[in-house]
Amino acid sequence: MEKRLFFILILVISFLNLAILNQTVLAKDKIVIGQAIALSGPLAGGVQIAGGPIYELWVEEVNKKGGIYVKEFGKRLPVELKRYDDKSDIGTMTNLLEKLILEDKVDFVFPPWGTAWLFAAAPIANKYNYILIGGPGGALKLKELNLPYFFQVLNFSETQAPALAEIFSEVGVKSVAMIYRGDLHGIEYGSAMVPYFKKKKMDVKINKSFPPDIKDMSPLLKEAKAAKVDAFCAAAYPEEGMLLTSQSIELGINFNAFFITVLPFSPNLYRDNFGVKVVEGVMGGGAWNAKTSPGAKELVEKFVARFKVEPDYWGGLYYWSSLQHFQQAIEKAGTLDQKKIRDIMAKERFETALGPFWYDENRYFVNHPGEIGQWQKGIFEVIDPGPKRTAKPLYPKPPWPKPTPKK
Repeated sequence: MEKRLFFILILVISFLNLAILNQTVLAKDKIVIGQAIALSGPLAGGVQIAGGPIYELWVEEVNKKGGIYVKEFGKRLPVELKRYDDKSDIGTMTNLLEKLILEDKVDFVFPPWGTAWLFAAAPIANKYNYILIGGPGGALKLKELNLPYFFQVLNFSETQAPALAEIFSEVGVKSVAMIYRGDLHGIEYGSAMVPYFKKKKMDVKINKSFPPDIKDMSPLLKEAKAAKVDAFCAAAYPEEGMLLTSQSIELGINFNAFFITVLPFSPNLYRDNFGVKVVEGVMGGGAWNAKTSPGAKELVEKFVARFKVEPDYWGGLYYWSSLQHFQQAIEKAGTLDQKKIRDIMAKERFETALGPFWYDENRYFVNHPGEIGQWQKGIFEVIDPGPKRTAKPLYPKPPWPKPTPKK
């Protein structure tokens, strides 16, 4: 009798557990992805031109197809992007990221904007075993942290510095001025580039940092002009890049090579603001364009149709392809379990818009479509040496057009 009652009790408990499980499965009606990112403050402009819209477009495109199929729930789940404004403040971003994870209990998180912000976010996501796919930003110091749930997508100084030095060597640059923003982005780029320039027997005549809130670049430009350098390089964010370019034009200061890390890749903010002829020959971090692959061409078309402007030609294709890789990892895992998806992401290659996409043993994406871009006749050409080059470097850079006299 007791055995029979015990058996019946086990059946009842099993039935209730199954009912609860079924109810949970049926109740799951969407995948919520949280993001603390700069929607206001100094970085907001950067978000709009580099990265921000790509995540929105990916969500829209996924949802057009009914969402992401998750075997555990036996259906496609649409994606909801839940954003908070970090106001371009690192402390605010870290607090909001923890709120998304602990209070909102989002299924996944997307990255903030900027190298220092990413450096602060990665350990937090890792602490809670949340996958964080790096977006706009990257630093060698992140490698040193060894965070198993962090995946670095964007290329940065580690691969761009040697590529730029190779290009300069190819075209005959003999001397360089290097200025850099006094933060993690700038210091890493300055520290990486100078040794590669020297290795190629270039004379680095100027090597200086500048404060992130700088309002006047003319003293640095004049110093570089007086030093008669062939190439002027700046590790800078968009606000400083716009200032450098506009003051160079106003002062009529020309260099044979003009390179800025973060800005030239933007057709909307850079090329279209200054003009195709004005930016001819300017180099920047990147790089890709519609010629890179059929998937790249399709991304440009989708982006233009949705936002009426071209995407950024540094990270746009990187982020887009990383999200395609992420989606395929979820579908292969058949669950929303972070660890199972993380393990697949760390090992699997999937086809994406830029071609095969995979991470190395440090979870760093390696199949870059390009490292350095240059504006040539309205196209941000990939000028790296090697098979991914879409055009030869233009050197020397044409002089800036003379400013129109004020009436």
